[in-house]
Amino acid sequence: MDEAIARLIVQAYVDGWREGDRAKILSSLDDECVVMESYGPTYHGIVKVGRWIDGWLGAGNTVDGWDITSFHVAGETCFFEWVFACTYAGISHRFDGASLARVREGRIVLLREYQTTQALYEWQG
Repeated sequence: MDEAIARLIVQAYVDGWREGDRAKILSSLDDECVVMESYGPTYHGIVKVGRWIDGWLGAGNTVDGWDITSFHVAGETCFFEWVFACTYAGISHRFDGASLARVREGRIVLLREYQTTQALYEWQG
């Protein structure tokens, strides 16, 4: 996978969430995609992903920031680190994380997210 193409596809997914744009999010995904959120929920197929998007955005939640800080490609898999901020159920959240995505034929077929659960700090051992 060409890194520039992979970056465009992943960025479209991220931008779709930042913009609250359901069509943009779904256009970056394969019909048979699998999306695994960092805290456990897994969505199989674009229909379920669409229902998740509708429920999440429909409840008034917002993605307030999602900045990709590094991006690497190996074969058809890309790995990227990010800083994410959202307002969920009226409460602001911010955390660092990383994702791996498998891209085929210009669409994401697998997206798995990992989140940092505690603030990072320098170990003083």
